[in-house]
Amino acid sequence: MLDKIKGLMEEVEGATPSTIAQLEEFRLKYLSKKGAVAELFSEMKQASPEQKKDMGKFLNELKSKAEEKYLAIKSLLEDTVSESAAIDSTLPSAINIGSRHPISIIRNEIVDIFSRIGFTVSEGPEIEDDWHNFSALNFPEEHPARDMQDTFFLEKNPDIALRTHTSSVQVRVMESTPPPIRTISPGRVFRNEAISARAHCIFHQVEGLCIDEDISFADLKQTLLYFSREMFGKDTKIRLRPSYFPFTEPSAEMDISCTLCGGKGCNICKYSGWTEIMGCGMVDPNVLKNCGIDSEKYTGFAFGMGIERITMLKYQINDLRIYFENDIRFLNQFSGMI
Repeated sequence: MLDKIKGLMEEVEGATPSTIAQLEEFRLKYLSKKGAVAELFSEMKQASPEQKKDMGKFLNELKSKAEEKYLAIKSLLEDTVSESAAIDSTLPSAINIGSRHPISIIRNEIVDIFSRIGFTVSEGPEIEDDWHNFSALNFPEEHPARDMQDTFFLEKNPDIALRTHTSSVQVRVMESTPPPIRTISPGRVFRNEAISARAHCIFHQVEGLCIDEDISFADLKQTLLYFSREMFGKDTKIRLRPSYFPFTEPSAEMDISCTLCGGKGCNICKYSGWTEIMGCGMVDPNVLKNCGIDSEKYTGFAFGMGIERITMLKYQINDLRIYFENDIRFLNQFSGMI
């Protein structure tokens, strides 16, 4: 009798029903009213009191193992059936491809263009001190850019502010890296301005810096011409207009021929044929001195552009605010772009 129970125990442990039908056969064979376990309990009535003690122990163990296996496999098969039923294999497949934000797309394109001519990428903190954001860049204390209307200062420390440009990164590079230097500094900047279709309190810049011996304005012009034609097309023209920035001398604003009308004149370029995209100039000798660079030996140029502005021209977007609204209809237009 005990041998018979042990044999059934081995059968139960080795059983592997893999379908609902096989599981039902397992139940009928071992756990039904006419199954093997029930028959053994009936036979146990004829055993002596001494035998019943051992037989009862092994029979209860056999019954427990059979029930546990039945319930475990039943649960597994029901989950499998439920998952299969939830999937309609006849439906067409649909894969939603994510996309980069247009600001990220243009940022990466700008970085790629300048990397091809030897510019490296430098990054720095968004919360800056007065020296790196203003003083080292030749901003006198009375300069209007220091006014609260333009800059987000920290209330508890007026010498700390959210950076207003990524030129602060260039200062850090000049302080820590001996020339020659050729780097661009992409990043997010902050200015306390009213939000409108053409302005925002948060935007993104890419600023470039090149310092070496015998660097001239001609090098600056050729670098920016190369960038403009790589970004907007080989027929793009540029022009440089005199301007003023505290950290460059001489300084200029750079325009490109309108990408929409090709320079003929339209409402985008206000019928001038030109669109402004950046400021630039030769690094002021005072800035070089402030950063510990010999201004008698080295010269350099710098430039800075707003990524939002370049993106507007590239994709004909007419409202800056849409970049920050997370409108899925707008973002879906850039699916598949790198």
